[in-house]
Amino acid sequence: MNSSTARLGSLDALRGLAALGVVLFHYLPYYDKLFGHAFELPQLLTDTLLFGRYGVHLFFILSGFVIFMTLERTRNAALFGMARGMRLLPALWTGIVLTFISVHLLGPESRAVSFETALLNATLLHEYLGAEHVDGAYWSLVIEATFYAWMALLFYTLRDWSRLRLAFWAWMLVSYAGVIWWKQIPESLEFLVKDLMFVKYAPLFIGGMLIFRIYKYGRPAASDAILLALAVCHGLVTYKLPYSLFVLGCFTVFSLAVAGRLNWLANTPMLWLGRLSYSLYLVHQNIGYGVITWSYNAGLPGWLGVCLALCMALLLASAIHYSIEKPALQRFRAWRSRADASPAPGATAKAID
Repeated sequence: MNSSTARLGSLDALRGLAALGVVLFHYLPYYDKLFGHAFELPQLLTDTLLFGRYGVHLFFILSGFVIFMTLERTRNAALFGMARGMRLLPALWTGIVLTFISVHLLGPESRAVSFETALLNATLLHEYLGAEHVDGAYWSLVIEATFYAWMALLFYTLRDWSRLRLAFWAWMLVSYAGVIWWKQIPESLEFLVKDLMFVKYAPLFIGGMLIFRIYKYGRPAASDAILLALAVCHGLVTYKLPYSLFVLGCFTVFSLAVAGRLNWLANTPMLWLGRLSYSLYLVHQNIGYGVITWSYNAGLPGWLGVCLALCMALLLASAIHYSIEKPALQRFRAWRSRADASPAPGATAKAID
């Protein structure tokens, strides 16, 4: 494995670690808060696992990095939308079906949704339509999909980095203003600022995009460096201590990985976990809660129920990744290669520079 491959592999490994952190947070301290465990964890371990809920923030930084890389090698918004759709939707639809069935069979009853709600979840527009999540973890997917829509609009409309930079500066300033005056946002602007512009999270995506540009083009311009600093520091005014420092640490660890300082993470077990991370994120929470609850009802020790839930989540994630997610991406890439090799008459098939 060459250094460049190892560097990108370390990013996949970080994605896997972030997903595992989210899983352990949900199975241990959060399950205990919602339903109650029959055992107690050491306070230090509980406090540590509480940071797992912020693993999603690392996903958002990674998304900014990867999405800008995807945009620069994709000809138009339609292809970009298709690429993102094939990346998200086949695994998501499978996860929705499995979670819907599991919750109705194993519980928890409080997590059950109607069939109509499950169908709305398949569009990733459900939150905007006032529908519940099939799985609580899906809240971040709505933000991801909204981010993709924004980037398709901005990138293929503005096309020039100097104009994109101005858009990101505006977004950054709105993000700071939004979190500082969160409770004072006028009701008429709440949907735009809090939901469509997701001001609590947008700087994470912007930071990831700026880090990608440094990775590809080298030392940034002064305005880009200042914008990146604002993206990194945004968490300090958005989250309470010590979680704000953890989000700051996510940027630090991510930057070290991009710089090639964490290539040792690109080993076989960590790369495997990274490949499963998306599918694992999709199916872990409510299915896991059902397995843990079933284990308690069967008289099994709580710690064994947690282990069974983790094994079930990894098993389902593996099945989804290898039988659904990976084949769908391979078929799309094969189709795209054929399309790129046969451009329309008079057209030049090339990536946007």
